[in-house]
Amino acid sequence: MFPRLFGKPKQETNALATLDKLNETLEMLEKKEKVLLKKAAGEVEKAKEFTRAKNKRAAIQCLKRKRLYEQQIEQLGNFQLRIHDQMIMLEGAKATTETVDALRTGAAAMKAMQKATNIDDVDKTMDEINEQTENMKLIQEALATPIGSAADFDEDELEAELEELEGAELEEQLLQPATTAPVAPINVPAGRQQVRPAAQKTEEDELAALQAEMAL
Repeated sequence: MFPRLFGKPKQETNALATLDKLNETLEMLEKKEKVLLKKAAGEVEKAKEFTRAKNKRAAIQCLKRKRLYEQQIEQLGNFQLRIHDQMIMLEGAKATTETVDALRTGAAAMKAMQKATNIDDVDKTMDEINEQTENMKLIQEALATPIGSAADFDEDELEAELEELEGAELEEQLLQPATTAPVAPINVPAGRQQVRPAAQKTEEDELAALQAEMAL
């Protein structure tokens, strides 16, 4: 069997080490993203508190900080996407290399048995490797393109967002169940008797007269 043209164990070790490094970086970016999401949510809660306190300036500052956190979160998301693409590309390249190596092993065994060399198979394998290399270069160049720019804050948008927060707070207050005030008892001054209705008084007089007639 002919010796292999490339050292597979070394290449495989380098690929695994690179994948491990990419995984570590991805986990670090995900942790940072969670922290920033928590901070952005905290700024929203602070803005609500300042809105309740009628401190409009402080509430807008909280919204500005929230915007900054959101920009960082978006940037971290782009970084994570690039790392995922790099990992997929590296895993695909590793699989391609292993496939090509297996094909070379089979071709070498066939050559040993047939004691013949088929140059067309070698050319085909090299063409495939070159094609994959060019594809990976194109992907890497596309991923290396710089993205993102500093965004200017629009005061009108911040005002509108603040109004939305104020509206949400007002809606929460309106949705709270109203408490029913207890009915205050009516105090009747001492020495003052309750006046009976005229109709009730007439009925009682008629009953007394009837009882008097029956007694006769």
